[in-house]
Amino acid sequence: MMLELNKINAGYGRAQILRDLSLTVSPGEILCLLGRNGAGKTTTMQAIMGLLPLMSGAVRLEGEEISKPAAHKIAGRGIGYIPQGRRLFGELTVAQNLEIGLRAGRSGPEVLEDALELFPRLRERLTQRAQTLSGGEQQMLATARALCLRPRILLLDEPTEGLQPSMIAAIRDVITVMRDRGVGILLVEQRVDAVLSVADRVAFIENGRNLETLEAEALRRDPGLIAKHLGV
Repeated sequence: MMLELNKINAGYGRAQILRDLSLTVSPGEILCLLGRNGAGKTTTMQAIMGLLPLMSGAVRLEGEEISKPAAHKIAGRGIGYIPQGRRLFGELTVAQNLEIGLRAGRSGPEVLEDALELFPRLRERLTQRAQTLSGGEQQMLATARALCLRPRILLLDEPTEGLQPSMIAAIRDVITVMRDRGVGILLVEQRVDAVLSVADRVAFIENGRNLETLEAEALRRDPGLIAKHLGV
């Protein structure tokens, strides 16, 4: 397994959120986390990135524990993280935001060119400030910046939230391309239709625990399984 979470426990202060949570993400796989608000999906990603210290358990990348290093060092090992809110540098241009990703990943111009081929709209806006982009364009920029790290693992936290259908399709297509290139992807997504359109496996998270992980094909055949786990 490329990414492994082994019985991790984490939280904020004395408030424990994750409880013995275990997950694996393989190369070229999209694992989606589904659960109600507050179930621990975003917290899981923050724990992987070292933004939230673990109480116990371990996070391993290709067998090497990465539970201790700072977030920028974890990113340097090949994990790209696109959080909710995108966290772009609004006063900087599109090109400058991408340059930050290139430097963090020690990537060359060919990596930038590849990102711009995946998101051609950004090429037209290289000199434009990030804060002036539409929501969909900002999500494209956040994703392209993460790709400049040349990630082996990509963490995406609700990448289609609030986007128009055309933008959702563009983001989904890039996620699929990266999966086909062998990148392991951990995806948090509230829209069940979006999950079923790209996922290989789905992990149902509740109260910080992984209740069950199922093949996405089984959920496509029997949508009632989703209702069973989410209570919808």
